[in-house]
Amino acid sequence: MSDGFKLDFESLQVPASGDLVLCVGEDLAPGPQAARLLGDSVGIIARAAKAEKFKGKFKSVMTITAPGQLDVDRLVIVGLGKPVEAETPDWPALGAAIAGATAGREAMLVTEFPGFQGDDAAIAGLALGARLRAYRFDHYKSKKKDDDDDAPKKGGRLTLAGADPQALKKAARQSAGLADGVMLARDLVNEPANTLGPVEFAERAAALEKLGVEVEILDEKQLGKIGMRALLGVAQGSERPARVAIMRWQGAKKSEKPVAFIGKGVVFDTGGISIKPAGGMEDMKGDMAGAATVVGLMHALAARKAKANVIGAIGLVENMPDGKAQRPGDIVETLSGQTVEIINTDAEGRLVLADLLSYVEETYEPQFMIDLATLTGAIIVALGKDHAGLFSNDDALCEKLSEAGGATGEKVWRLPLGKAYDKLIDSKFADMKNTGGRYGGAITAAQFLQRFVKNTPWAHLDIAGTGMAAEASDVNKSWGSGFGVRLLDRLVADHYES
Repeated sequence: MSDGFKLDFESLQVPASGDLVLCVGEDLAPGPQAARLLGDSVGIIARAAKAEKFKGKFKSVMTITAPGQLDVDRLVIVGLGKPVEAETPDWPALGAAIAGATAGREAMLVTEFPGFQGDDAAIAGLALGARLRAYRFDHYKSKKKDDDDDAPKKGGRLTLAGADPQALKKAARQSAGLADGVMLARDLVNEPANTLGPVEFAERAAALEKLGVEVEILDEKQLGKIGMRALLGVAQGSERPARVAIMRWQGAKKSEKPVAFIGKGVVFDTGGISIKPAGGMEDMKGDMAGAATVVGLMHALAARKAKANVIGAIGLVENMPDGKAQRPGDIVETLSGQTVEIINTDAEGRLVLADLLSYVEETYEPQFMIDLATLTGAIIVALGKDHAGLFSNDDALCEKLSEAGGATGEKVWRLPLGKAYDKLIDSKFADMKNTGGRYGGAITAAQFLQRFVKNTPWAHLDIAGTGMAAEASDVNKSWGSGFGVRLLDRLVADHYES
């Protein structure tokens, strides 16, 4: 939810009140359009910059209150930095900086960027960054305060001004569906588990039908017939029934094989019988961030009518320590026919994904499969919260994901797979066990998943450090980040659209 933030478009003019936002490079010179608007006040920028030691560095902000002969309340100067040949500015980060500097206020941005190409892509990026920066989740606060330092201020209006407002609006619309998809994913992760169980989550996925996405919801009886016993085993300790949502977007010829995205959707994870410590367990409402990303991605792709065939599959369960819950030592048969010894019931997400990977590969024969999951704390120990862990059986797919991560700022880092790690999940009593011990926990979890992939190019993204409680960034001040929506939308756009 953007909580009242509005994005408008108007012709160039000096507003009668509020903020006027101008962009300048390191030479501090406004562009010709901005100079005309400032008139006799044009020199105020250089004078203020000298006093404030403002250098025009990228994303830096200088605010001039009650500026000279202008009617506006504030003149906000935002730095563009020094133009670098063949280097494209991070337009979403710039849009986020502008939204942050004008949060909760009425502001007009002159869409003129001295030294840089202010094309449609730039406007789309600015709009995306501004909308994502303005996001806040305070639906459950009865008394909403604007002095919360941890969240963007509520409301506000940012008007993009230029010679052709309709062209600006059209350009900004290019990123509207993507912004909505990211915010949808954030909403899902931020929701408390008492309002967002497997059934309710499935209903949120089904709402994508209004965008033309075909959605099939599989209930417990159907899942049992299919043979998703590993997934159902995780859910059997909860009073809330499991669901699987299969989302299909048909944007290319029917003959074209789809690409597939698969999400772990553990709506709350107590750890089951292997119960987690009480401290911080409230964060386990976010253990469905992988599924949230897949739903947000499907929204983004459908909203922009992506010319690709896409499958989104999410497994929705709750992991509880009921008397009916599975126990350490239990053996479960997966959809693939392989058997798993349950060593730790808190290693449950990989059981959900195992059945989904088998189902999607056999049913849809996709070009590739990418799964996303808040799977291990070990990945946070290894990479912190700056990168998601990437594991794959396909070098080309890894390279494409890394490129998309660099372009969007949703970065991934590849970790190894191999026989030595795979051996750690061998079991004395079943085909495998669901944990490999203390060392290399993120890797052995990925090795487990790989056993359920046959010949399809596959990648696993462990987003435990980036999908929830992530580090704040230019475009995200939310606990639930929506990580992966922009990354995977870019992957599809760059390589898989006809």
